[in-house]
Amino acid sequence: MPRPIPALCLAFCVCLALSGCMRVSLFGEPGEPYKEQVLDGKGRDKVLLLGIDGLISEHTRQGLLRTRPSTVQELTAQLKLARADKDIKAVVLKVDSPGGTTTASDILYHELMAYKEAGKVKLVAAMMGLATSGGYYVSLPADHITAHPTTITGSVGVIFLMPRVAGLMEKLGLGVDVSKSGTLKDMGSPFRPATEEEKRLTQAMTTAQATRFLELVQKHRQLAPASLGIVSSARVFTAAEAKDLGLIDSVGYLDDALGKAKSLAGLPKDATVVTYRRRPVADGTYYLPAAEAEGGRPAVINVELDGFLPPQAGLYYLWTPAYSQ
Repeated sequence: MPRPIPALCLAFCVCLALSGCMRVSLFGEPGEPYKEQVLDGKGRDKVLLLGIDGLISEHTRQGLLRTRPSTVQELTAQLKLARADKDIKAVVLKVDSPGGTTTASDILYHELMAYKEAGKVKLVAAMMGLATSGGYYVSLPADHITAHPTTITGSVGVIFLMPRVAGLMEKLGLGVDVSKSGTLKDMGSPFRPATEEEKRLTQAMTTAQATRFLELVQKHRQLAPASLGIVSSARVFTAAEAKDLGLIDSVGYLDDALGKAKSLAGLPKDATVVTYRRRPVADGTYYLPAAEAEGGRPAVINVELDGFLPPQAGLYYLWTPAYSQ
């Protein structure tokens, strides 16, 4: 018989879950392929509902008792399945994310653009609670962007995150010996303060990535000069503010986004709405992410530390206050 989980471990998990630092799931490792599930509607032509939830990353998401595929892996796998279905005429991308790595956000942007152009489908982005930074970046390919009345979006910019432990190590009497082949080989080392030259180079990389982001915003949204100046500050906006600036097209609910997708694709109001889940569930709704219906074999308990551990050092399209909460 399996050994029982110690009470202390369970108490730790419960405390973290209640604090909002992690998610607890009673489902095991996703070992099954995605399958189509009809949510409502009728007829042959379909609207596909996809979702991007949480931190956008190309890295496998680690938990205490399991791992999950990365955001990039999940969405690209679903798009691959969608490419084979010629009955899909429109896609609604439900976004609830503070952003993520620059590379992962750009990969998803590229994949969504390629799918939309190759399949001649209409794409509508439906922003939920958060669609900031990388969450906004991946929404740019959409023909129409709808934000929930309570959405926070924007944060069009880049942040370079680099943990520093030099002060703590000094207090503990610890040090690191480094042999390097060039003066900048250990640039970004957490074991010492950055030099002025390193700060200048890091800022140059950050500015270059931010310029790319703003250029894509201007390509897709064609903002007025005054609006672009406000957006380039990388601040966040309410849904109403984002609409006034031209970052989004409308404020509404997920039903409105689905209705807009059907209208753009020339489909009837009762057209079939489908999604992809590893295991279809009874009473599935628009609001149940695919990841929440992924397992068939229950695990004792599963913990994901999203938002609990700091991200790896690097460049991010990320609104950090949302991530740290």
